[in-house]
Amino acid sequence: MRIVGIETEYGIVDPEAPQANPILMSSRLVSACRLWANGRTAPWDYGGEDPLQDQRGMRRDRATAGVDMLTDVHEWDPAHGRISLRRRRGSWEDPAHLNAVLANGSRFYVDHAHPEYSGPEVGSAREAVVWDRAGDLIALAAAQRYAQEEDSRVELYKNNVDGKGASYGTHENFLVRRDVDFDALARLVTSHLVTRQIVVGAGRVGLGQRGQEPGFQISQRADYMETEIGLETTLRRPIVNTRDEPHADRRQWRRLHVIIGDANCFDVATYLKIGATSLVLSAIEAEDERLEALVLADPVGAVSRVSHDLTLRAQVALASGESATALQIQRALLEISRTYAESADDAQVLARWEMVLDALERDLFSAAKDVEWVAKLQLLGRLRDKHAVPAAGGGVEPLPWSDPRLAALDLQWSRLGDGWAARLAAAGAVTRLATDDEVQHAVRHAPQSTRAAIRGRFVGEYTDLVDAAGWSTVVLDRETAHGRLEVLHLDDPHQTSHPMLDQLAQG
Repeated sequence: MRIVGIETEYGIVDPEAPQANPILMSSRLVSACRLWANGRTAPWDYGGEDPLQDQRGMRRDRATAGVDMLTDVHEWDPAHGRISLRRRRGSWEDPAHLNAVLANGSRFYVDHAHPEYSGPEVGSAREAVVWDRAGDLIALAAAQRYAQEEDSRVELYKNNVDGKGASYGTHENFLVRRDVDFDALARLVTSHLVTRQIVVGAGRVGLGQRGQEPGFQISQRADYMETEIGLETTLRRPIVNTRDEPHADRRQWRRLHVIIGDANCFDVATYLKIGATSLVLSAIEAEDERLEALVLADPVGAVSRVSHDLTLRAQVALASGESATALQIQRALLEISRTYAESADDAQVLARWEMVLDALERDLFSAAKDVEWVAKLQLLGRLRDKHAVPAAGGGVEPLPWSDPRLAALDLQWSRLGDGWAARLAAAGAVTRLATDDEVQHAVRHAPQSTRAAIRGRFVGEYTDLVDAAGWSTVVLDRETAHGRLEVLHLDDPHQTSHPMLDQLAQG
């Protein structure tokens, strides 16, 4: 079982005040989320944050790092290697004010100018779908509470671009064995990250970072990828991020932090984004020699080339001197991955992966219920035909891609609650892999397959004891022989129980 997780930054806007400060709105949304949770939340423990350590064996100097990279707290309690957030709670300068650890094991917080839902660690692609959709419901509930508290409202968008040149991320995290050489990992996983967009892309109106060229492309993030490998996440965005912050036993694990992916409103896209990538990582861990033949010659150039080709016929150069289409590379990775299917969950991922590739190759629009960018393209095509314009040589032609109505539909596609993706799902036009009951349960309950079960239970049942919580820690505020703060270390992400919980349950 591979431990995985998804982080989603939502676009946020006040429809009645489009120029409103997104940071202030996001912080108020987090406060509303805490109110919605009826106090069953905890501040974030920054003790395990280490954003400047690079997996290539180097460390970025703090003085040269951009503000966007400094995700850790700067003020430390020397006795415990962390700050006691409880004693500063309620201050707007307090990072805890911008954070809420929830009873379902997730973190809901302000990341720069966006509210972010970092889902709990899960043990399968299907669980990733369930707790990712739970995050959408949590964000919606927070927005509804925000409207009550602030006498105004916000709209949230599960997308990656604002139409004005800015991009915000949806990041995936995969636990990988530490003994896997990172250079080999980065080189071999890149071909999958570049070409998987034909299966999991969310679609976007406009070409270029500012959409300066008319058209439609497969991925929202593609035009923002500027380098092959690097530590940054908001400037010179890399295909492979090198942050060495495992949130686990560093001697045993590393965390692959993937920032190239799109935010997805379709279950199948989320499912394959996690499931297929996990299987490819298993092949890399096994040092499968077949992967070398798929290494790309120019990964950065290939990202946009694949994204801009709606025919799926564009060839990308391989390091071997050969060339292949994204569809062919995905087929090859699927076949390699068959060797590493160890469970029924893996078998189901392979079956779904193959089914989607077959549909894309047979008839693009036959994949519309599963592939998000195809469904969006189909809907946009109907709008273009409905508002056809006179053609220069007589007759009519589809509405041009530069028409603002198409960009508006693209934006409204991902609006939480009532966007076009949500409407299609409600109409039965989207494949759903998780039931509404499962998702509702996941809103308030943590997955039982990972240490998120421990974090969620502490926050949900013993909130008054919890000073703060992080991915690998729970900090208790209670009198002990060593002082008030007691740090419980959860360095094994597979751990699902803790003796302290048993002791508390027994009174």
